[in-house]
Amino acid sequence: MATYQSTTGTRAGTSFNTIVAFAAGAVFVLVGLLGFTVSGEHTAVGHEGGALLGLFQVNVLHNVVHIAVGAVMIGAAVAGGRIAKATNVTIGAVYLLLGLVGLMLTGDTPLNIIALNGADNGLHIFLGVALIGLGVGLDRR
Repeated sequence: MATYQSTTGTRAGTSFNTIVAFAAGAVFVLVGLLGFTVSGEHTAVGHEGGALLGLFQVNVLHNVVHIAVGAVMIGAAVAGGRIAKATNVTIGAVYLLLGLVGLMLTGDTPLNIIALNGADNGLHIFLGVALIGLGVGLDRR
């Protein structure tokens, strides 16, 4: 069976946004699962959590959110095309907003239910900008 290149430089039928959605989704699921290795001694919901990679604070709810976001992104990748692009941009916008709001919620506040810290906020802002940029910039016709 012959494989041919599309005008976007990907295998026929696969958009760059589809690849980004799948890869990011897989990483989110992996991070969510790894988070359970450090969050077990902390409350499931609250401002305290375990330090994933010694840097990112996570609790059980934070891990579940990562897995859910990953599942949505993988599902969007399976759907492909416009759905993958819209999902990348939408999740990017949510993560950008979460990072910015997190700057005000970091620390010992009752609103910090997913154990955000400064490293989380920086990563969320970076991921938000990256997903929006890739979502909007890739697969232009």
